[in-house]
Amino acid sequence: MFLELNGLCKSFSGREVIRDLTLSADRGEVVCLLGASGCGKTTTLRLVGGFLAPDAGTVMVDGVDVTRMAPEVRPTATVFQSYALFPHLTVAGNVAYGLRQAGVGRAEADERVREMLDAVGLSGLAESRVSDISGGQRQRVALARSLVLGPKVLLLDEPFSNLDANLRLRMRREVRDIQRRFGVTMLFVTHDREEAMAFGDRIALMHEGSLVQVGAPREVYTNPASLYCARFLGHVNELDLPGGHMLFRPEDVVVGRGGGLAATVEESVFLGPVCELRLRVDAPGSPEVIARVPGNQQYARGTRVPLDIARTFQIQGKESTND
Repeated sequence: MFLELNGLCKSFSGREVIRDLTLSADRGEVVCLLGASGCGKTTTLRLVGGFLAPDAGTVMVDGVDVTRMAPEVRPTATVFQSYALFPHLTVAGNVAYGLRQAGVGRAEADERVREMLDAVGLSGLAESRVSDISGGQRQRVALARSLVLGPKVLLLDEPFSNLDANLRLRMRREVRDIQRRFGVTMLFVTHDREEAMAFGDRIALMHEGSLVQVGAPREVYTNPASLYCARFLGHVNELDLPGGHMLFRPEDVVVGRGGGLAATVEESVFLGPVCELRLRVDAPGSPEVIARVPGNQQYARGTRVPLDIARTFQIQGKESTND
């Protein structure tokens, strides 16, 4: 493995924040650290970047133990949530800053900056001040400043959180394209499950300082390791029927095409490509089920509908079926 975190532990004032965390990433892989606020994801990122020292455990990059190396000498670079750009410098000046600190000569630094700005689509803004450009452009400046140093591992701490929804989607695609072009290994922190599933090759889901599931986005979503994992990654419906306890996602509810169950529509919310239905099922206890159906499949409140469950999953020995 190219990046290896082995048994990392970290406490603050006697409170354990990271406990025995072990995680690896291949060369060129994007791993998303996903979890709720306070779960330890940013602390983990800071341990990898050298901004914090672990109480126990090691950080290995390309076979080298970097655990005790200072941030400026380890082969990593960090893009912070705030971007941490210098407002008084130009775009080119910000990108060149790390090179100058590393003692790179002016001519070589200028050439590397030109190449990097061209790679991230900012060559026309080289002499603009970062205070005069857009949020998406500032993010690309921060990315260029990190990549120009040639890091083996790039660390990103919720880099899209300050952007509006449309720009966030566009920047997600652009950053992924840049990552593929450079082939850099990336550890990406986010609390947004959709962002993690869209951006990561693998997701490492954290809870209270520990990893609770690691796998490809489809794997962790369709085969969650625990009820916590299932619920964090999306809504979970639960039904107790004579055939057993069923756990299933809203998109796995088939409405209006027969099936062994019936329900009453209590609410229908149009969300564009899909409609979200709140259904009261004819079953012991009259449980509520959330279904997501195509946007053109709409039902009035009070409508009686047949329904079926296309797929269920199983957790901790609970019975389910997979059709």
